[in-house]
Amino acid sequence: MKLIEPDEKNDFHAILQAQHLDAGDFELHEIDTTDPKTDEIFALTGFVTVSRKSSERKKQYPIGDGSIWVAEFERDLLQGVFN
Repeated sequence: MKLIEPDEKNDFHAILQAQHLDAGDFELHEIDTTDPKTDEIFALTGFVTVSRKSSERKKQYPIGDGSIWVAEFERDLLQGVFN
């Protein structure tokens, strides 16, 4: 199951474009940590690792229902975390 919503991916690419960065220089790798064995209605949870190939910098963000990983990525990008 994919945890990254299409609108989140679009927002991610829009941030890169606004900063004049090549989307091909970045990779998203998601890990689903949702417990499929629960009998209750469960929230989707996991992590996404954003990697920048040219700098070999990586950062992991929580994803899933209610996450704000795109805003956190933008903040980190503007602060130079991926340089």
